[in-house]
Amino acid sequence: MAATASTEEHVSSQVLRGLARHLNCLSEDNKSTRKRALESIKKETVDKKLSGVVLQDLFSALLKPLLKCLSDPMERCREIAIMLISEFMRYVPEPQQSLPYLMPCMAQRFGEKEILEPAEELRLSAMEMLTLTVEVCGKQLAPYLNEMINILQRTIVDPFPDVKRESCKCTVSFAKCVPEHFHMQAESLVKPLMQTISHQHSKVRVSVIEATGAVIQHGTGKNVDDVLSHLAQRLFDDSPQVRKAVTVIVGDWLLNLRDRYSYFHKLIPLLLSNITDEIPEISLLAADLWRQVGAQWEKENEDDLKDKMDFLLTPPPFYPSGVERPGLGCRELVIRNLLRLIPAVTHDLTDWLVPTRIRTSQLLSVLLLHAEDHSTQHLQPLLALLYRACTDSERDVVNNCLAAAKLLGTFVPPEVFLTLLLDHVTAPSSSSYPWSALMVLCAVLGGCPKALLRPHLHRIANTLVQPDVCQEYQQVVYLEQLLACVDVLLRQCDSDCGSVSLQLLQVLVTVQSLAAEPRISEKALESVQSLCKVQGLGSVTELYRQHMGQLLDWLSASVNTWSSYTPHRLQMHIIVVQSGPAIGEFVSQLMPLLHSCLQPDRDQEMRMSIFTMLAKLLLDGGNTLDSQGLFRDQSAKFLTDVLLPNLVWRAGRCAAALRTAALSCLLALLHGGAIAPQQLLSVEDKLCPQMLSALDEESQMGRLLACRSLSTMLRLVGSSLHQDVLNKIYPEVLKRLDDSSEEVRREALKVLALWLSILGGNYNPEFCSPHLLFLFQQLLLHLDDPDSSVQDQVLEVLKEGSSVHPELLKKEVGAVRDKHRTPQYCDQLLQHISSMNAHNTDDSSQ
Repeated sequence: MAATASTEEHVSSQVLRGLARHLNCLSEDNKSTRKRALESIKKETVDKKLSGVVLQDLFSALLKPLLKCLSDPMERCREIAIMLISEFMRYVPEPQQSLPYLMPCMAQRFGEKEILEPAEELRLSAMEMLTLTVEVCGKQLAPYLNEMINILQRTIVDPFPDVKRESCKCTVSFAKCVPEHFHMQAESLVKPLMQTISHQHSKVRVSVIEATGAVIQHGTGKNVDDVLSHLAQRLFDDSPQVRKAVTVIVGDWLLNLRDRYSYFHKLIPLLLSNITDEIPEISLLAADLWRQVGAQWEKENEDDLKDKMDFLLTPPPFYPSGVERPGLGCRELVIRNLLRLIPAVTHDLTDWLVPTRIRTSQLLSVLLLHAEDHSTQHLQPLLALLYRACTDSERDVVNNCLAAAKLLGTFVPPEVFLTLLLDHVTAPSSSSYPWSALMVLCAVLGGCPKALLRPHLHRIANTLVQPDVCQEYQQVVYLEQLLACVDVLLRQCDSDCGSVSLQLLQVLVTVQSLAAEPRISEKALESVQSLCKVQGLGSVTELYRQHMGQLLDWLSASVNTWSSYTPHRLQMHIIVVQSGPAIGEFVSQLMPLLHSCLQPDRDQEMRMSIFTMLAKLLLDGGNTLDSQGLFRDQSAKFLTDVLLPNLVWRAGRCAAALRTAALSCLLALLHGGAIAPQQLLSVEDKLCPQMLSALDEESQMGRLLACRSLSTMLRLVGSSLHQDVLNKIYPEVLKRLDDSSEEVRREALKVLALWLSILGGNYNPEFCSPHLLFLFQQLLLHLDDPDSSVQDQVLEVLKEGSSVHPELLKKEVGAVRDKHRTPQYCDQLLQHISSMNAHNTDDSSQ
């Protein structure tokens, strides 16, 4: 041993003698000389792989000159000096001997307010040297805590990213080496770390997070609040490695932080948020760490859990399928901190950043899955945050919150959640988003088991059918949610919905009446068909037949309040139209309803709409209103009590439009066969004056409908009318030959042709010849019309008249023939009369 020591001393002295000149050269002004001297020292020392003892002796002699070179003006000299010191520190057996000189120098060079080293590569090399020093010296660095902290404070915020990373690495190593001293100054590093945690390079962010974990773990624990908000931001980092780093350090804090129980409510959300991370590696890591946290807590609190162990280990009934139940410790941790977690979740769900709101909404489901039935005691604030979250513009946030609401339906008894939810549905807290409560209700009902929901069907359906709920709002979203609530009841309770079939049908009818978009009406009709299916009914008609009496009573209860602004008329329209032939079985209930809402003093627009609906139905009366022949029995009363009062002239455009709608209904009644000829004759004295008055309507459509209605009436009962009645008709029709509308003129000519064709036994041509003479004279005038098509039609009418009084017509034609611009029409008419007379003569001779 002694021989070896003397040998190493001899080697050391020889090397030092050889280095004497080089050491002297380090003080030369020439920078090349200094550089060559340093290179020679390197070659003669560390490059020769000398023993540790020799290097230790050499290092002791060379340290001060080398430290002096750290401030050399030449960058290459400083680089070699750092390299030499690093190599010596790595290989000497007692590197701690250099600390009294090395640390003050490093602190002066890199720990001051302004770092003296301008070259970023050399700052990196110096930090690598400091990290090496921490590794080889360990606890020996405790006396130099201030110097280390000063250096790290500056280098963590260094402009060069690699220096930042190396500084963070050094921080972690130093914290682990001197934990009993590090906590005294750890707080000083929090600020620079938080300044760097959002650096643009993901690797730097990862390093900062790891360093933060070490600083908090080995610090006083007072700075957790200072870093939590910054770590929460990193949960949304684009880099998976950054999110993984957050997961690791938060899990480590939950397992090992001395004061972790005080921070459970703040750390748990950070870890649970990453359970839903899109990267499987991160989500699995977070889940594994969470299981460890729960198991450790369970073990630490075993005495408190003894009484709960038996029943808490049994899954609750109706637990969501395909979901692994969290461990007892995990559940208890969430349950005990849920009161403090809900306000934080509520706050973050209104954050202006979309990723924050999405991640928070995912966290809510995780929390409720842990809380299970304990969420009942927090139901009111939970529902409040769900109402607000469902109005979020981001669809992912809404979907995640609806998934959470579904879990509430699974774990909370329906009698509890319905008490709160239905009150909010009836009286929404927000007039801007009245549908949010319906949306939450739909989701909660979707999660509620059928067996538990069945006893509350009537309560739910009776709430949905309230006018304040189903008739108050017309927004598309509101109607969609109303439909969704009906659909979820049909899906969850299936055949049990038969007991509330009427209420659900009323809701669906109301939705269709309020829907401004066709797709809403289509979805509502699909729901009506689903309601039929769950009851085993073959068609929608059968469903309406089942409830028609109650539906008409429902409408009748409010008929006195109907107007064009209320949905009732549209509800009636939906019911009457969709029920098909079933409505024909309930005419006795429908007629008083129609009579009430079609009185002349009621809302004009409402009456117009109802008349238009009736016109469409009466055109196909056999398959609608008169499917059982019951409407025909009351059609005369409907005509006199409902239709004719609405044909009375009143001033105004709306009144004119209403009369046009009533005329269309009258035409449909006559044309559809829903009134018998005998019934028509019984009201002829009231009907004819109104129809003739309608020929003077300002509306072209009104005049046209009046002409067509008159034609239809003449076709039905014209041959049975008294000649006095008939003689009152044609003068009014003749006026329409001068109408501004060509269509009305042609229709009037058709009426006149029909009028002439139905003159039979009740009409005396000789006695009424003055009337016929006037008619023929007027028609002959129009035989000279500029429009050839009108001339042709007038000619056909006159030919029809030739069968009534041919001699009178022949005389009149002869008198005016020479005055016509187109005498050929007169010639054709005379020829027709002559041929008809010849034919009659032949018939009489035979």
